[in-house]
Amino acid sequence: MRSVEDHLSLVTASVVAPRPIQVAISEAQGLLCAEEVVTTDPLPGFDQAAIDGYAVRAVDVALAGADEPDDTADLDDEPVDVSVLEGSGRLVVRLPVVGDVEPGSRTPTRLQPGQAVRVETGAPLPTLADAVVPHRWTDGDDDRVMIGHSVESGDYVRRVGDDVQPGDVAVRTGTVIGAAQVGLLAAVGRARVLVHPRPRVAVIAVGSELVDIDRDPGPGQVFDVNSYALAAAARDAGAEVHRVGIADRDPDRLREVVEAQTIRAEIVVICGAVGGAASRMVTETLAGLGDLEVGRVGMHPGSVQGFGRLGRDEIPTFLLPSNPVSALVTFEVMVRPLIRIALGKRQPMRRTVTARSIGPIASVEGRRGFLRGQLMRDERSGEYLVQVIGESESGTSHLLAELAEANCLIVIPEDVEDVNTGDRVEVSFLAERG
Repeated sequence: MRSVEDHLSLVTASVVAPRPIQVAISEAQGLLCAEEVVTTDPLPGFDQAAIDGYAVRAVDVALAGADEPDDTADLDDEPVDVSVLEGSGRLVVRLPVVGDVEPGSRTPTRLQPGQAVRVETGAPLPTLADAVVPHRWTDGDDDRVMIGHSVESGDYVRRVGDDVQPGDVAVRTGTVIGAAQVGLLAAVGRARVLVHPRPRVAVIAVGSELVDIDRDPGPGQVFDVNSYALAAAARDAGAEVHRVGIADRDPDRLREVVEAQTIRAEIVVICGAVGGAASRMVTETLAGLGDLEVGRVGMHPGSVQGFGRLGRDEIPTFLLPSNPVSALVTFEVMVRPLIRIALGKRQPMRRTVTARSIGPIASVEGRRGFLRGQLMRDERSGEYLVQVIGESESGTSHLLAELAEANCLIVIPEDVEDVNTGDRVEVSFLAERG
């Protein structure tokens, strides 16, 4: 029986990354950048106001907000109108407002000494202006503005190239493109970018007992749950998913379907073909496409599973149990990390925390348990608490409804058979709901 670590190492070593493609930046979010995006122009491309207010020469408002001098007669010698604000003991500067500049203005504006121009955020800065006085530091007048606070040269101004200089790398190779990267690409004028696309995952269901959900099951038949659930899990992991549905049991037809998916996908998942005659039929049918091994892995649920590399490009191919809970848990532990690695994620595994069990938990000795649980947090202490979900203390019930209620997997080591109330256990987060 292979350990979880050994099997996971075998799986993750087989990753097949999709070839880079050019996409519109609106479609690049969440993908891995496959090129160095080097800027050719400065950003911003012109001096602009960083806030709504008044563009001025800083030297003209240097006395604004200063204490009243002992001799106010000295203020008469100032080149601008400086006076004492009544009842405050502070100086204010009054400047004539000679214009109004909005963002996108193409008309050059020139500021003379002792003048102010009303500007909005993003507006081009008038010639000679070297600072912007925020609107809140003024009386907001349109004709002759009163300014009660000084500014330094460069205050509230975005200079040419403050964000990016020509030759700077805007987005580096290997960066996961998020909202900020999309914005930066747009800011430097890039409409498209080279990315590693989402890995394509094909999900195939096998089983003579299966019918699709648009048909009524006959005696001994059940709905195809797995292909829908596993497709959703792959999509949640970030993959582009093709749900093939129920494959024909005829060996030639099954081989044809699987071979076609190894050409179009980076990961193939076959569910319902582990154990017994079904497993033998699938492995024998696909033997000509590559090595596909079915065996035991030291975990539960999902101990019996298959993995191999099929097709011309040796595509990672999984055989997962027919039981939906076992299939989903096995997917979470084995398949999801492969998808995340193909996406270029530096941390492909789920976040884990240590929690205190609020009830007893039984596991299977010799196998690592991945048991469904409800994780919560004590409001006063901030401590994580967890309880197992399932009809039995071991959580080995195969009810899909219980998995839907779980928000974590409780990870029980191979050498532990019983967890007592109050013991600490490792917990792996599942996808958040709502």
